[in-house]
Amino acid sequence: MIKAGAIEKGQCLLMKDQPYLVTERDFVNPGKGSAFVKLKLKNLRTGSTLRETLKSADTVETADVFDKDAQFLYEDDTGYHVMDTESYEQYVIPKEGLEQKGRFMREGETYRIKMWEQDAIDIVLPMKMVFEVTEAEDAIKGDTVTGATKLVVIETGMSVKVPIFIKAGEKILVNTDTAEYVERVNE
Repeated sequence: MIKAGAIEKGQCLLMKDQPYLVTERDFVNPGKGSAFVKLKLKNLRTGSTLRETLKSADTVETADVFDKDAQFLYEDDTGYHVMDTESYEQYVIPKEGLEQKGRFMREGETYRIKMWEQDAIDIVLPMKMVFEVTEAEDAIKGDTVTGATKLVVIETGMSVKVPIFIKAGEKILVNTDTAEYVERVNE
């Protein structure tokens, strides 16, 4: 149990029998009355958000959520199949709320997963990942408008907006939170 006034961004709480991640926290101390905490929470199972306002003296139960490494095996209708790299135990992570993350994952790669009560509930991707461009239209000569972009397809099949100078076969760095191009990678 933790007092609402001590809750920090990034903590996991148990609310309505579900694990929630604190994504925003605002402590308000009005001149009159008692202080309170405004929280924005993300459900780690469904991805839905919840806004809560708690008095700073209220107590909330913390969720025992931990991370472990797991290899991404494959995706099907039931979810994302991963295997614990130490025990070789396999888990299925439901797709609900994780579709955006699934578009970045490559079979055979190792990712961090979040566990709660022996269930895999979330995948933690690196903030930025390198991908090879598999399909890209050639830039048209004379098309040099500042900030001109085009859509390319990366190795996972996802489309990303990039500057017009990017060609098929090149590697690019992509922000996994926003699905936006960051820079070209020269290896």
